[in-house]
Amino acid sequence: MTKPLLFCFEPVADCNAEILILGSMPGQESLAAGQYYANRRNAFWKIMAELLEFDPGCSYEARLHELKTARIALWDVLKSCTRIGSLDASIDNSSITANNFQSFFAAHNRIRAVFFNGAKAESAYRQYVLPSISNVPLSYMRLPSTSPAHASLSYEQKLQAWRIALGPVGRS
Repeated sequence: MTKPLLFCFEPVADCNAEILILGSMPGQESLAAGQYYANRRNAFWKIMAELLEFDPGCSYEARLHELKTARIALWDVLKSCTRIGSLDASIDNSSITANNFQSFFAAHNRIRAVFFNGAKAESAYRQYVLPSISNVPLSYMRLPSTSPAHASLSYEQKLQAWRIALGPVGRS
């Protein structure tokens, strides 16, 4: 079976962003819907709604607005890759092209913290991106993946880790 070449979405960010949350590459449901974290079993939006105090059932556009209001940007490390299915483990590493973070950080120069939504986002960033942006002063932290495939932690454990990492965001 031929692995399809997949492309990520544009970043969700404005000039006030101070935090960047990075995934690896959207899963099949997200790509089909044209929305970040569209899989209903993915805990990302539920966690963000809890932390930022918005209705998790609100429209996608409203959720993106809440992130921007909280000065949070959202993107993926990978610009393109081949993969069958949605699992990060199925990404063909020889097919990876990373996004242009040099340009992104130049346009979003208030970002000081990068949080990785899972291990693949972190490892891909460190391998394909970090060597080209070593002059950008950022702090980095990997958080538990919000993916339903990452079932070793409960929702409550994931929420607590994200709460500690993000602290009080967006309501100043």
